[in-house]
Order: sequence, then structure tokens, then C-alpha cells
Amino acid sequence: MPATLLTENEITSRLGAVPAWSRNGPQIERTVKLKNFVEAIKFVDAVAGIAEKHNHHPDIDIRWNQVKLVLSTHSAGGLTENDFTVAQEMDDLPS
Repeated sequence: MPATLLTENEITSRLGAVPAWSRNGPQIERTVKLKNFVEAIKFVDAVAGIAEKHNHHPDIDIRWNQVKLVLSTHSAGGLTENDFTVAQEMDDLPS
């Protein structure tokens, strides 16, 4: 069953629950600053575990001690409940 796109009101509401994330068109994104490159890689490894658990994989950009995460449900063409579920779990990771 295909994922259902959220309405603008639903997106606004869910963004309130993940304040570290911001909307950029049909996606949400967050940049996490860590101590160093090794810590950034450990963080990405933890992100990978969450992504695999939900079968929902973010775009990841690593720049030494910064990790940018971007979530969108490409198959649905925008933001779905799954994007916010995964974002909330990623927010629980130590950074």
C-alpha cells in the first residue's frame, strides 16, 4: 500500500514535535554537529540502524564533524508519517 502524503496542516503539526528539523519543500532536514569525524561516523551508523528498522533511508551528507540528514518519501512524492517517525527516532540519538 503506498504511503499517504500529509496535508500542510499535518506537516506543520508534526514539525512541532521535531523542532531540530526544518522543512525544505517536499522534505525535512537537520544538520547535527558532532565532536569530530569519528563521532560523525558513529552517529551515521546509528542512523543506519533506524533507517533499516523502518525501511526508510535518509539522504546523508557528512562533512568532517557535521552530518546533514534529509527525509522525504520519494515514492509518495513528499512528506508522509514515516518521515516524522524516523526523524523522531533519530532525534533520540546522542549527538
